[in-house]
Amino acid sequence: MMKPKIISLFLVSIFTISVTFAQRITNVGKPLDYVSTLVGTQSTYFLSSGNTYPAIAVPWGMNFWSPQTGKMGDGWMYTYTAEKIRGIKQTHQPSPWMNDYGQFSIMAMVGNKTFDQDKRSSYFSHKAEIAKPHYYSVYLADYDTKIEVTPTERAAYFRFSFPKSDESYVLLDAFDKGSYVEVIPKENKIIGYSTKNSGGVPTNFKNYFVLEFNKSFNEVSTFADSVLQDGRYIVKADHVGAILGFKTTGKDDPVLLKVASSFISHEQAKLNLREVNNLTFEQVKQKAEDVWNKELGKIEVEGGEIDQLRTFYSCLYRSLLFPRMFYEYDANHQVVHYSPYNGKVLPGYMFTDTGFWDTFRCLFPFLNLMYPEMNLKMQEGLANAYREGGWLPEWASPGYRDIMVGNNSASIVADAWVKGVRSKDIETLYEAVIKGSKNAGPLTAVGRAGANYYNELGYVPYDVKIHENVARSLEYSYDDFAIYQLAKSLDKEEDLSFYKNRSYNYKKLFDPSTGLMRGKMKDGKWQSPFNPFKWGDAFTEGNSWHYSWSVFQDFAGLSNLLGGDKAMENKLDSVFVLPPVFDDSYYGFPIHEIREMQIVNMGQYAHGNQPIQHMTYLYNYVGTPWKSQYWIRETMDKMYTPNPDGYCGDEDNGQTSAWYVFSAMGFYPVTPAVDEYVIGSPLFDKVTLHLSNGKKIEIQSNNNSQDNRYIKAMKVNGVNYTKNYLKHSELVKGSKIHFEMDGSPNKSRGIKTADYPFSLSTAKK
Repeated sequence: MMKPKIISLFLVSIFTISVTFAQRITNVGKPLDYVSTLVGTQSTYFLSSGNTYPAIAVPWGMNFWSPQTGKMGDGWMYTYTAEKIRGIKQTHQPSPWMNDYGQFSIMAMVGNKTFDQDKRSSYFSHKAEIAKPHYYSVYLADYDTKIEVTPTERAAYFRFSFPKSDESYVLLDAFDKGSYVEVIPKENKIIGYSTKNSGGVPTNFKNYFVLEFNKSFNEVSTFADSVLQDGRYIVKADHVGAILGFKTTGKDDPVLLKVASSFISHEQAKLNLREVNNLTFEQVKQKAEDVWNKELGKIEVEGGEIDQLRTFYSCLYRSLLFPRMFYEYDANHQVVHYSPYNGKVLPGYMFTDTGFWDTFRCLFPFLNLMYPEMNLKMQEGLANAYREGGWLPEWASPGYRDIMVGNNSASIVADAWVKGVRSKDIETLYEAVIKGSKNAGPLTAVGRAGANYYNELGYVPYDVKIHENVARSLEYSYDDFAIYQLAKSLDKEEDLSFYKNRSYNYKKLFDPSTGLMRGKMKDGKWQSPFNPFKWGDAFTEGNSWHYSWSVFQDFAGLSNLLGGDKAMENKLDSVFVLPPVFDDSYYGFPIHEIREMQIVNMGQYAHGNQPIQHMTYLYNYVGTPWKSQYWIRETMDKMYTPNPDGYCGDEDNGQTSAWYVFSAMGFYPVTPAVDEYVIGSPLFDKVTLHLSNGKKIEIQSNNNSQDNRYIKAMKVNGVNYTKNYLKHSELVKGSKIHFEMDGSPNKSRGIKTADYPFSLSTAKK
């Protein structure tokens, strides 16, 4: 018999061995198994850990669904810490800050015939909840009932497992601000519409829906503006809904519901129901699972720790949601859309619910690399938006929204074309970006606010009552560069010198006395007093330490302004060395982005917001790539987890997720509209990218671990490689990349100027 101490040591040894073996997973299997839709849902107005909701959807689907814990109209529709659930909501919300449109919700109850959103709610637990992209299930404790839902692009299938009861109810809430419901008992059907929205819609906007049940209704009640009435079948008012009663024999005899919606008409909603007709719940669920595994499986990961894999595939899931489809298929299976720009029903693609200020940085470059066929459709949608509204959107939800800065639609168009996404509408898109680059639009966030000043001076002055003027000016300068790149590719000789010259406008706001970007008056004098820690004011959700790196097109030029590569290296170091102090006087309180920078203890580095997310890669431009490798790994390790508090700020329509996906693969598109990716530090032992052209990119990393984050040596297609960048045009031909990792930095690799990534100042003609 073994002694207790020996047994104890033996068990510890077995546990240690099992943990060691569990640390690196070599066979992922189905990537969907690693996805959690709850990542980022532990958020509040005051502090964001993602500000996400558990989107039940297929990739880029027109309709998403989400459990609803918040009150009607609350942008925080689902929060992880909530105790009660109010229903399952159809949602088109891109973020809580933009809120929702075309929304309605469905709830199950037993013995509690009420429409009141508080009284109908039920306690629930995450222990009895399954939250996956293709399937959501929750147990309603107050009703001993389980709700399940599985999605398609424009429809969904519900399954309600009630106990035995004569008082089992399914409730439809069409929300307020104008809604309509008609119950058709002989067809076990409800039709109706919701008009509740948060802006960006024409006056004739409606979300039409149709619900079809597998059982006849035992009773019918409808709700209109606080009055619940039995036996009334048609209601139209500010806020309407319906409660349908069923006699249920037990959980083996579920109530089934097929639901679809349309922005075009009730007839089109019925056509959209084709996506679930003649299918069982399990068949629809399997189809959704298959499509997710197909899209997620285009990036095959091996040799990572379990939480790294969970984080990676959860981020990849978020990268494949927005921009969402805003088009439908008519009776002849032709693509049509309701235009959120002019209210007409027109042919062709339309996509929406994305803000280019966020997503131009790496989400759209990611689509151009891995899903170019989708971005080809999105480019057509952009051209349609221009034709129908007269301008390219900068933030669409579903139409023009007046928020954020920049004219980054130029980057969206240029990066796609430069990366080989050949839109048939390119001449229309080129016309659109030229118009947007020279003119102020009908809204502050459409076209260029302060365009007349920028056209004359090369910057938007601080003293002309246009807020966030430095941020606007720097982004306009980059956007001019994107147009220059597009003009070169299209042989638009007449525009080349104009846009190339404007690409250097960033220099006009560089203050040599501080080595930072600073507001400038109309007369050319510097704005004073100047506090580089002041958030807002001349900057957008950040300060000068964040925006001074927004020179995507010319870091060699920025290095020269700073006094050379060593000076720029020191300036980059300062971002991490400085304490996380801030001046919030512009806002009057610390906005959540300020708190998110403050609490992560990485100095002035604010990865929770977009302006500085590329900054960790910039050491590659000054000959110290090992510092990029260090800080990129620090960011991946500290700022991302697969938990409900897994992000370090707003996830923002796939941008912050795509940063992780790119960085984990080992490279990042610092300068969209350029044929390059800047090298970082690969996270996994092996990554295989299955490209849409049938080619593969294989990335092998030997001796990789949490400590071995430095690139000792590198080969591309078997040849030693010292450059700090990879070319997109070469990668997509099929490539094998081999990294040899080490625990100590290699300070002799990537240090020559010939190894540096693209900069406009040093680019060969």
